[in-house]
Amino acid sequence: MSRSLREVVFVDGVRTPFGKAGPKGIYAETRADDLVVRVIRELLRRNPALPADRVDEVAIAATTQIGDQGLTLGRTAALLAGLPKSVPGYSIDRMCAGAMTAVTTTASGIAFGAYDVAIAGGVEHMGRHPMGEGADPNPRFFSEKLVDESALVMGSTAENLHDRFPHLTKERADAFALASQQKYAKAVANGQIGPELVTVATRSAEHGWGVATVDEPPRPGTTLEQLATLKTPFRPHGHVTAGNAAGLNDGATGCLLAAEDVAQELGLDIGMRLVGYGFVGVEPEVMGVGPVPSTERALSRTGLTIDDIGLFELNEAFAVQVLAFLDHFGIADDDERVNPWGGAIAVGHPLASSGVRLMTQLSRQFAEHPDVRYGLTAMCVGLGMGATVIWENPNWEGDK
Repeated sequence: MSRSLREVVFVDGVRTPFGKAGPKGIYAETRADDLVVRVIRELLRRNPALPADRVDEVAIAATTQIGDQGLTLGRTAALLAGLPKSVPGYSIDRMCAGAMTAVTTTASGIAFGAYDVAIAGGVEHMGRHPMGEGADPNPRFFSEKLVDESALVMGSTAENLHDRFPHLTKERADAFALASQQKYAKAVANGQIGPELVTVATRSAEHGWGVATVDEPPRPGTTLEQLATLKTPFRPHGHVTAGNAAGLNDGATGCLLAAEDVAQELGLDIGMRLVGYGFVGVEPEVMGVGPVPSTERALSRTGLTIDDIGLFELNEAFAVQVLAFLDHFGIADDDERVNPWGGAIAVGHPLASSGVRLMTQLSRQFAEHPDVRYGLTAMCVGLGMGATVIWENPNWEGDK
């Protein structure tokens, strides 16, 4: 039998405010699965035209899948969120690109005709579950020198990137980090960041009940002078600091994906249209370079070039990793198309959830920019990978 693929659209995306991981963070005593539940319920609340029983799949990513991030999170969160018991779900893990992979996997199912509507997202509660908790790396990795020993320490892989590209100086990384903080603060002040947030009730044995309404990690008063004095914990006299890298964070994201004809039938908004994607492996000890080949693959598979991309949402795991991407493609450090609302250095990076934050922001930027046809979301991934997804703006008004 012959079959045709369907167009897949990003309908809507939401996220919890991001918190700082640790005993003083806003979510210190809040369960990870409850963050996901809040996101799923908010997606349904904001899209009342979607009957809950039309959701065909719930894919939720987490990097550390134990405790309240274990137990087939997509299914348990769907049940806890009150979706009909007929709605299935599953967990997914591709380190930092977990939510991004939840999107590409379910979107592929929609394109193929297996699903009409899916919820995809991710969560990471790094306060409860530090990266690598409970992991047992095979000793052959090091005994047979399959990977460099620095490969399992993300900050060390960023230092390795500075070694590989000496022109990417600490000064450039600090300047990029400062701009991220400033752009984020401006986007919040302009009301561009905020509408996608869902409030979360929080609990603290010491302080009682609270409500999380804004992101906790940003440091709006940051200066270059302060950044210059920060310690370099991964190497003496190194380059990577707490100021030019994303922090350790807690948070959850989620989005609604649908076949374009189904979205139109139900009267759902269309935020953006999926064009293509690419995942690529690189040497684990320089995992930050991953988005370069993954973007090249996504561009070649879709017949586009880097010049066709009018907006970039790049995950700022480390400033140096974004700079390596920009340098490769001949894009200036301060190009207005890149992370116009700041990035993870300011807002945080709860590992598996971040991909859908990038997509949600790109979708909202598309609405502001009918002059832009294509946008790109990309991130580096632990253990040496890159992930890139290319989207089309449904509001594009054609070449003027």
